[in-house]
Amino acid sequence: MAGRRAGDELPGRYIADAGSGTLYKRGRLLGQGAFGRCYELADVSSGKVYAVKIIPRARLAEPGGRQRVERETELHGRLHHRHVVGFHGRFADRSNVYVVLERCSRGSLADILRARETLTEPEVRYYLRQVVAGLRYLHGQGVVHRDLKPSNLLVTAGMRVKIGDLGLARRQEPGGRRWGAVCGTPGYLAPEVLDGQGHSAASDVWALGCVMYAALAGRPPFEGAGRQELREGMGAARFPLPRGLSPAARALVASLLDPEPAARPGLGDVLRHDFFTQVRGWDKSNPPRRWGYLQVPSAYGGLGAPHS
Repeated sequence: MAGRRAGDELPGRYIADAGSGTLYKRGRLLGQGAFGRCYELADVSSGKVYAVKIIPRARLAEPGGRQRVERETELHGRLHHRHVVGFHGRFADRSNVYVVLERCSRGSLADILRARETLTEPEVRYYLRQVVAGLRYLHGQGVVHRDLKPSNLLVTAGMRVKIGDLGLARRQEPGGRRWGAVCGTPGYLAPEVLDGQGHSAASDVWALGCVMYAALAGRPPFEGAGRQELREGMGAARFPLPRGLSPAARALVASLLDPEPAARPGLGDVLRHDFFTQVRGWDKSNPPRRWGYLQVPSAYGGLGAPHS
């Protein structure tokens, strides 16, 4: 996030929701972005801990700012799925708008990758299966995420993966019409988005392929200084995979990262792919018992062996 602007002053340690009468205590900073900061937030009465996105009112005066917040909270408030971050409400005071969300205490997949660099194929299967379930739900509700990436895949204490940050999410347009704006994170944008053709469900599938690649290789498949460089790499299908990957992993990455949107698999087909179905030696629904080596930075409370 850029340096603090006028109107970005932090609220006090205690924050009151005048509408419900709930008093919250603001905790540590969890993250920050272009539109606001995210903190831990504890209900003083019940002790329940949430995450809160704090958006200064000054940001609402920026072009499209108010509409973005209204759209995000209206859309998120209608979504209820075990693999989508829960929405718990919104309130405001004279200085800020507060969006109260489910707290995912293990941080994000990006935090795990920073600590581990790469993940094994069984680990990637475990995480990706949950991401696909959440993404299928979003698409079934007519929602395209438009910014799927490791930092937006949050992990709970019980090792459940949740899709978060719906700030750029939009409902699908009738007749398959797309939104032409180029938005999202460059290394995870599909080629048709970079070409100005807009986002669609297939663009989220491309981003899923980028997430899978990043988890296996430790970096996004396409990196460059500008849009043209990124696009050239995509057109040439230049994404060398690490040695030792199974044929099934290679095949799935290649299909997800097909430059032609119509050629990418549907999410149901992804789960029926050999990468998920031709598995031996572990329970497909649960992480292996011996995952004590999974660690995230101490700021996220550590990550011991998950429940099996």
